[in-house]
Amino acid sequence: MKRNRWLIALSAMGLHLCIGSVYAWSVLTKPIMESMGFTLKETTWTFSLAILFLGLSAGFLGSFVQKIGPRKSGLLSMTCFVTAMFGTAAALYAHSLPMLYAFYGVIGGVGLGTGYITPVSTLVKWFPESRGFATGLAIMGFGFASLIAGPAMQLLVQHFGLVANFIILGCVYMVVMTASSLYLAPPAAGDVPAKAEKESSVEYADAQPQFTVRRAMKTWQFYAIWWLFFTNITCGIALLSVASPMAQDVVGMSPMAAASMVGFIGLMNGAGRIAWATISDYIGRSATYVLFFIIEILAFWQLAGVTGAFSFQVLVLLIISCYGGGFSCMPAYLSDLFGTKYLSAIHGRILTAWGAAGVAGPLVLSLIKENTNSYAVTLYFFVGAFTVALALMLFLKYRTRHGIARVAEARG
Repeated sequence: MKRNRWLIALSAMGLHLCIGSVYAWSVLTKPIMESMGFTLKETTWTFSLAILFLGLSAGFLGSFVQKIGPRKSGLLSMTCFVTAMFGTAAALYAHSLPMLYAFYGVIGGVGLGTGYITPVSTLVKWFPESRGFATGLAIMGFGFASLIAGPAMQLLVQHFGLVANFIILGCVYMVVMTASSLYLAPPAAGDVPAKAEKESSVEYADAQPQFTVRRAMKTWQFYAIWWLFFTNITCGIALLSVASPMAQDVVGMSPMAAASMVGFIGLMNGAGRIAWATISDYIGRSATYVLFFIIEILAFWQLAGVTGAFSFQVLVLLIISCYGGGFSCMPAYLSDLFGTKYLSAIHGRILTAWGAAGVAGPLVLSLIKENTNSYAVTLYFFVGAFTVALALMLFLKYRTRHGIARVAEARG
């Protein structure tokens, strides 16, 4: 069956819109704490586990996902993620914290990891002339998800309760993820427009290595990018994990207003992914990351002392746009460095930084918050982390040419 590359992009977005609902977790933080009697640390640990196993499954199953193809890996993601939704409902019904960790954290995390990397390399092959735009499309849905899931969860919990919320969402996700997975496939001969293939071959003819995972991991650039990715995610995901309660505690927003802000976070997360990824096609990936870190240094510094609800939301949304952009530019940056042939597997290895950051970010924030009763100290800590990241990124940019790394040490 001949496939349309725009419908392939739509299928990729459908898959990511479902699994990206994990970003709306902060909407459920207070209801779960109040209903189950869990502490903030216990509740946010559920989110941290999900992100940890996202990174681990993406890292260790990247080669497997590439081998079985996007259709089967998409269906595998659906099975794990939907099982996690139904299992979470059972955990909340039984008031069981271990069950919550096992289903939402572990099984759900595996569904997140396999689903996240499933469409990325496929879309890069369908849009070879615009790699940043293509990966932005693939990952945009993940960022946009909380725009829908945040308010939807708030309403479902209010009208039907926590348990029913996960059952209803599980049924919806099963339908959407199955339909999306069944349409995904790599391009066959003649599927990609000849003009697109020609533009791609001209642009990358003199700068396109094809690294295996083992060869890529022997380069210093791989580890530099891992650390930059880890820093960006640690700080951004910490903010995401407590966005709703932080808005209520720091600037006095109502629960519904905070849930709406989480929805706008999803909008900015998704919009930032496609916008920054497209921009990176013109100014280069390394220059784009330099901009990210400069913006985030200034924004986190201002956020530590903000008192108004409007300013708080503007700063949070600005940070989240850079956070989302960091995700969408990464696969294109890796393809610039290491080629597209083994992109899923290499991208999976880099995503272990996401898993580590998913634990580090919320844990650091909750520990400092509970010991100082203030978010400001953590935000200043993040300013320091981004300053180090900026210095490393400038060095990495210095060692690259127009944003496309030659990785000269590893060639040959």
